[in-house]
Amino acid sequence: MDRIYLDHAATTPLDARVLAAMSPYFSEIFGNPSSVHRYGQRAEAAIDAARETVAIALNCQPDEVVFTSGGSEADNLALRGTAAALAKGAGSKWLLTSKAEHPAISRTAQQLAVRGDFALEWLETDERGRVTAEAVERAICGETALVSVMLANNEIGTINALSEIARVCRPQGVLLHSDAVQAAAYLPVDVQALGADLVSLGGHKFYGPKGVGVLYVRKGTPLVAAQTGGGQEGGLRAGTENVPYIVGFAEALRLAVEEREPRNAHVRPLRDRIIGEVLEGVPDARLTGDPGSRLPNHASFAFKDVDGNLLLTLLDGAGFACSSGSACKTGNPEPSEVMAAIGLAREWGLGSLRVTLGMGTTPAQVDAFIQALPALVEKSRVIRQR
Repeated sequence: MDRIYLDHAATTPLDARVLAAMSPYFSEIFGNPSSVHRYGQRAEAAIDAARETVAIALNCQPDEVVFTSGGSEADNLALRGTAAALAKGAGSKWLLTSKAEHPAISRTAQQLAVRGDFALEWLETDERGRVTAEAVERAICGETALVSVMLANNEIGTINALSEIARVCRPQGVLLHSDAVQAAAYLPVDVQALGADLVSLGGHKFYGPKGVGVLYVRKGTPLVAAQTGGGQEGGLRAGTENVPYIVGFAEALRLAVEEREPRNAHVRPLRDRIIGEVLEGVPDARLTGDPGSRLPNHASFAFKDVDGNLLLTLLDGAGFACSSGSACKTGNPEPSEVMAAIGLAREWGLGSLRVTLGMGTTPAQVDAFIQALPALVEKSRVIRQR
């Protein structure tokens, strides 16, 4: 049986063109970028070119691009580095974020609050998973240091109006960070248009390699290195650079920008068909997230009286790879924080399902999924009631 992969929000396969770009840096161009000799110079030149490519894609300056080991590290550097930079400032420093964020943000924020690095306030989230500019404006006070709001939600696909939030933060001198890890595959991440001071990206969400990411840091943003050593990445991220992965990240991001329109045009109608057919064909099903302002490849549902993990197992047995939300939460027997944040009762929140499409998804695969799902949901309900 051919297996069908419908979990592109968790990770994407490496694009063959990206692998080809990376390949020389595993073998003949192997030098340490910090070395003075020709081997090191060639590696350093590759990083410089990659940084320039990323800067063009983000509409920023090359020295505002910091390469990391992934989106989670970029998130951590943004929050922890800001906390450390502002630690000696006068008055208490408040961090505002929401419980609908990726755990790389929410759990980091909680730890910073426990340690006393920041005072933490949770932003209001509406039933669609949105954090609005109005909610941020109500929460900001004179001692607010940082607001962190994701561009697009990994679990329910909702897109936040980040530029509107930036217009609230900037006049008050409040820093704005955005986790754009899930967004970059399909949405423009123009940091000037978004208005954010810090933006996180992860390469494996847009057909690049796992283990590499970027933190955009606007010039003048106070930030202290979370990892010290040799002074790489402008002193913000020490350690010998992973040259092939950095090259791969840049090529994958370049392709994502260049091919954004056809990629969107491919996945959006398939997503819409899944949403329409599931809501019509599965009893006690509801769409989670914003029905209009959502990622074009992202369909997410809640099924009443269904065990989401059991449903995933049944789907896997039938040949479909899906998720119950964040891949980082798989196996959790409780509803996710996102399900709670959007106000779903436990009998609904336990039955979450995320279906995310990619460049290789075909109409035939979508047809097969739509045909199989109703019976598997019903089977999950029967098993749960035993």
